[in-house]
Amino acid sequence: MPASSSAPTTRPVRYVGAHVSASGGVENAPLNAAKIGANAFALFTKNQRRWQAKPLTGANIEKFRVNCEQHGFTPAQILPHDSYLINLGHPDAEALQRSRDAFLDEMQRCEQLGLTLLNFHPGSHLRQISETQCLATIAESINLALDRTQGVTAVIENTAGQGSNLGHRFEQLAEIIDRVEDKSRVGVCLDTCHTFAAGYDLRTHDACQQTFNKFDQTVGLEYLKGMHLNGSKSPLGSRVDRHHSLNQGELGTEVFEFLMTHPATVGIPLVLETIDETLWADEIQWLRMLQRNQAA
Repeated sequence: MPASSSAPTTRPVRYVGAHVSASGGVENAPLNAAKIGANAFALFTKNQRRWQAKPLTGANIEKFRVNCEQHGFTPAQILPHDSYLINLGHPDAEALQRSRDAFLDEMQRCEQLGLTLLNFHPGSHLRQISETQCLATIAESINLALDRTQGVTAVIENTAGQGSNLGHRFEQLAEIIDRVEDKSRVGVCLDTCHTFAAGYDLRTHDACQQTFNKFDQTVGLEYLKGMHLNGSKSPLGSRVDRHHSLNQGELGTEVFEFLMTHPATVGIPLVLETIDETLWADEIQWLRMLQRNQAA
C-alpha cells in the first residue's frame, strides 16, 4: 500500500563536526566537539608533531569512552588523524621503518579507544624513487599495520600534491587500494581544498558531479569513509594546500550544497578544518541548514 503523501519523511543523518583539540587528554575531544554543536569530530590521539608520546592510560581511555557515550558520539562519527611526521612511502629504509612504527602505534591507539577509522596522508617519494615504487611502499606499509591490528580502517586522505606528495590524483589512490590486501579495511577521506587544488573542479554543481563521477569510476564511492570540508585560498590546480573558511576563497559554496545532499556523504564524518575555529559552530549550523533547505 503506498505511503500517504502527508507521512513524515526521515532526513538522512549526516555527521558534521570539526577537528577539535585534545589538549589535556584525548577525553577532552568529545567535550570540545559537543561545545560547538557537532555530531562528528576529528582529533589527534597524540602530539602530531612529535615521534614519541606517552601511552594512553586506562583513565584516558575510560574517560574518552564515557564522554563519547554521554554526548552521542559513536566510532562512525569520529575520524582521528595520525601524525604529520609519518611518511609511509619514505625512500630511506631507516626513516620508513620509523614511520611504519609510528603508524602502527597510531592504529593501536585507535584500537584502545574503540575507534574504527584512522585518517592519514599517504606519503612522499622525496624525488628519490619513482611514483610507482612509492605507491607500492605505501600500500605495503598499510598491509603491515593491518596485519597487526584489528577493527581499524586505514583511511587515505587525498592531498593537494604539494612538492613530492602523492595521493593528489584519484589514480594514485586507486593504485594504493589495489595493492592493499584487506579491501574491507581501507578507504579514502576526500578533502575539498585538496581536491580543488589538485585540479578537480568543485565550483559548480555540475563540476562537483563530474568530479564525484570521476572518483567513483576510478576509486569507487564505496571507499569514501570521511571528508574534510574546507574552503581554499589557492586556485584550481595550484597544488598548494591552503585552507580557508567555507564561504571565503576560491572554491565558492555550491560544493557544500552538493555534499550535504549527496548520498555518499550519509553516515560518514564530515569534518571542518577551516582556518577560524571561532566560526566552527556557525559553519556546522550553516551546513545543516543547506541540507534542510534542499530537503524542503
